[in-house]
Amino acid sequence: MIKGILIDFGGTIDSDGIHWFDQFRDAYALVADVPEPLLWDAYVHTERTLGRNPIIKPTDTFCKTLQTKIALQTEYLHSKGVTITAQDTILDTCYNKVVRHISTVSKPVLEKLHAQYPMVLVTNFYGNMHTVLAEFGLDHLFKEVVESAVVGVRKPDPQIFRLGVAALGLQPQETLMIGDSLEKDILPAASIGCQTFQITPSSSLSSLPLRP
Repeated sequence: MIKGILIDFGGTIDSDGIHWFDQFRDAYALVADVPEPLLWDAYVHTERTLGRNPIIKPTDTFCKTLQTKIALQTEYLHSKGVTITAQDTILDTCYNKVVRHISTVSKPVLEKLHAQYPMVLVTNFYGNMHTVLAEFGLDHLFKEVVESAVVGVRKPDPQIFRLGVAALGLQPQETLMIGDSLEKDILPAASIGCQTFQITPSSSLSSLPLRP
């Protein structure tokens, strides 16, 4: 019997299981011919840079976060001899896709879930998730936010899921973890006893079985 829900943000709420590298790759393809291995290096470099340094501020929106990521990516690409001059196009492509997805798919489902279960967001993010939730009109839907940059624990460490379960005030077996990553969401949550539902392009948030 499910009594509460843990849910991821990136790849789960902002898209149907589509990795952010894939989203950036498609957006870059509109403006430049960047070798995929080089773009992957830029993506990884950016994520590691943001993980080590408090560049993202608590008041930064999702749009500002994407802008910062694209700036770091293009700076890395420039250091490797590839110049990108259409950063705004990449940003608009990525951000507008997220806005559409959240407003038409994720938010309606989350509203229904909120009416049925207490929910806690469990996410690897940069300390600005409360700002991001408010940006998309989702901040009223969650009992609590367990964010890696705030609690000092990152997925796939099972401890971050224990914190989410504790915030719900439930037992793990009474909790459903919804996420897109098998390695970072599904397996570690299952390891502490949570039930799980994996988001993929063919198994979207909208396909969740809801109570009537």
